[in-house]
Amino acid sequence: MKIHGIYKIIIACAILLFIAVLVLLFTQNTSYLGPILMAFFLMTAIGVRAFQATKGLSFTLIILTVVATALNFPNNFLEFRGYELAGLITPLIQVIMFGMGTSMGIKDFIALGKSPKSVIVGVAAQFLLMPLIAFSLASASGFSPEISAGLILLGCAPVSVASPVFAYLAKANVALCITIVSVTTLLAPLFIPVLMKFYAGGFIPIDVLGMMWSIVKMVLFPIGAGLIFNKFLHGKAKWLDASMPIVSMVGIAFIVAIIMAAGRESLLNMGLMLVLMVLLLNLLGYLSAYWMARLFKLEEQHCRTISITTGMQNAGLVSGIAKEMGKIATVGLASAVCGPLMGFTSSVLASYWNGKNPPESLDANLSEVVKEDEKGNIGLSGES
Repeated sequence: MKIHGIYKIIIACAILLFIAVLVLLFTQNTSYLGPILMAFFLMTAIGVRAFQATKGLSFTLIILTVVATALNFPNNFLEFRGYELAGLITPLIQVIMFGMGTSMGIKDFIALGKSPKSVIVGVAAQFLLMPLIAFSLASASGFSPEISAGLILLGCAPVSVASPVFAYLAKANVALCITIVSVTTLLAPLFIPVLMKFYAGGFIPIDVLGMMWSIVKMVLFPIGAGLIFNKFLHGKAKWLDASMPIVSMVGIAFIVAIIMAAGRESLLNMGLMLVLMVLLLNLLGYLSAYWMARLFKLEEQHCRTISITTGMQNAGLVSGIAKEMGKIATVGLASAVCGPLMGFTSSVLASYWNGKNPPESLDANLSEVVKEDEKGNIGLSGES
């Protein structure tokens, strides 16, 4: 494969920056480590786009650039001219949910009638397995109550709206994935508060009705507005279809930056342990859901789909809930860590499965769904 000259330069710079990072760590000279890490992640994010097999990692590396920037210059992401930037989290989540609504329609729920068993197993895995795994990890972690509650909240979240992209890359069933995303998101206002009361009530007080109303405002209202927009203005605002994935990605990056800046001290105190627990939640989600689907004798393509949807949590929504609770720097910390980790693990898993054709033939409607996704469907909303 021929690599464009500019990419060769960028990749060379990334390699040099990586060597510089290793030298600074070896000599314990951390004075310039932060800025060099920022430059390394940014150069790598651009460089991986030179290869088809790795270009899917670009957004994850951009998020890592944002994380490094926020940890090195936290004050820039806390307030602007006296306004606390954390106040932007809820509106950003609402914009992302609106974008999801504009890309949804009756066609996205057709799969529910075609394979109800797979949808039920997928939704059950999301709201049964993940909260239980998160509670177990939080109980064993020794974290403070609010950080533990944040880990549980992450486990109670619906499916990430970025999962259809990875389902496509993994040769899974994209239509089924979109259906599970839609159903779990619409059920979130009911399930999250109840699950949090059950699993996290021993860590922090949970206002079930208050949390339910917050999620309704962040999820159902914007999605409803998006559905109405799609119904009456579908195809008449192509600029919106083209811009929503970009807006969503920028929004997620900004949310991660705010949370990292706000929770910097907590993250530095327990960084590696929190990363490990979130990584375990993510990986155990993939593994347990896959074998749960196999237990119900679903076809391989559907097993892959349910594995990906279960392991990928809507971390952005969790951040918004944490903000509404007034605990963005503690309860919201696990979700901020989840973004880059989830992007990396899902890319690796999708790449692995991409090289292994499922024994069953792909769904007949897959190519049509993918074409819709490329025009701006919920699979490309950029949520992490």
